[in-house]
Amino acid sequence: MAAIILQVVQLGPDELLSLWNSVELDLIQVLCSSFLIIIISTVYFMMKPRTIYLVEYALYKPPVTCRVPFSTFMEHSRLNNMNDPKSVEFQMRILERSGLGEETCLPPANHYIPPVPTMEASRAEAELVIFSSVDALLKKTGIKPKDIDILIVNCSMFSPTPSMSAMVVNKYKMRSNIRSFNLSGMGCSAGLISIDLARDLLQVHPNSHALVISTETITPSYYSGKQRSMLLPNCLFRMGGAAILLSNRRRDRYRAKYNLVHVVRTHKGADDKAFKCVYEEEDPEGIRGVSLSKDLMAIAGDALKSNITTIGPLVLPASEQLLFLFTLIGRKVFNPKWKPYIPDFKQAFEHFCIHAGGRAVIDELQKNLQLSAEHVEASRMTLHRFGNTSSSSLWYELSYIEAKGRMRKGDRVWQIAFGSGFKCNSAVWKCNRTIKTPVEGSPWLDCVHRYPVHIPEIVKL
Repeated sequence: MAAIILQVVQLGPDELLSLWNSVELDLIQVLCSSFLIIIISTVYFMMKPRTIYLVEYALYKPPVTCRVPFSTFMEHSRLNNMNDPKSVEFQMRILERSGLGEETCLPPANHYIPPVPTMEASRAEAELVIFSSVDALLKKTGIKPKDIDILIVNCSMFSPTPSMSAMVVNKYKMRSNIRSFNLSGMGCSAGLISIDLARDLLQVHPNSHALVISTETITPSYYSGKQRSMLLPNCLFRMGGAAILLSNRRRDRYRAKYNLVHVVRTHKGADDKAFKCVYEEEDPEGIRGVSLSKDLMAIAGDALKSNITTIGPLVLPASEQLLFLFTLIGRKVFNPKWKPYIPDFKQAFEHFCIHAGGRAVIDELQKNLQLSAEHVEASRMTLHRFGNTSSSSLWYELSYIEAKGRMRKGDRVWQIAFGSGFKCNSAVWKCNRTIKTPVEGSPWLDCVHRYPVHIPEIVKL
């Protein structure tokens, strides 16, 4: 086209007139060609997936009255387990190596001695976390509850009747034709499952807003027994919640923070070991709790390999894919003992949000993905400041990156989460605009200047 235009520009007025007169235009052919082009363009734009925008999100920041410093946690542990000093000692060792800081928070019911995991207390925690997050989101975006078309709430351990999604509809007096969903029992990766569900719904419902709420209600999950595998969640899980506004409206692209690029889900539930590695059950004394298996890290590593095998071809540059392919062929054909090639995901992403499930989870992923300390900084600092907030931890990590002023237009973010079942889920986002600091309403606003902090291998209590 450039060559033709250049040639035409060089022609004189007489030559142009002669050229125009020599062209024979058949009206029928022109109309048919134009009609065909219009039809093909229409079909293409109708079948093209809608762009999903993350307009804004808001996080719950617990009040200082809910803080649980190490000394408080251990004192309560001793008073609650006076007849079992071994359980107290075990929890102390876990806390020393957990990577948690002194400012993590537990709900009011867990501050009682003994804790009171009643239905009323659980509802009170859920309402406090969810309503605070949604209120902050509505204030940030200026959107009205009546404008929300899709509502998805995920919370694993607390599943009341009426559902938590109904609780939100009732509180904000949402429309009667709202499409609401309530996900429970899906573990720490339920947040990305909710995003995937919202994406699918937004693909078939044009001009819509979706509100996704990710949280975990800690009150009913407190374990008061002696089984060590069930005492672990007491030491790691803390209060937290996130409210995320997604949209497929074209006019929202100018104010949206991110575009959703990919969601990849991996489920290893067909394997019995994987299915039972995070399992809610009663101990021999009939006390209910969540048991974490010793094989958890090995199973998580296997699920991660399956997940990155799927997501790799979608995000990695061609050079990395070819290196991986050649190594795979070499191991199959020449020498099975060749070390497998681990793709360099740092070429595909600028930021990594690894679920802050625990120190061991972050260490394992840092080693497997060959990431630097800076790449996992958001995960470690989130674990230190807020603890394991389950499905909402990824959003605290994203907020940390924003609060540090590191998010630029065009940056790509990889969120990775693990959940019971066993699942490994990933989401890829692309930043739509440079995020300026200070970020209004960020839970990091009053403390980000203190981070990153050094986290010792063992904090002696």
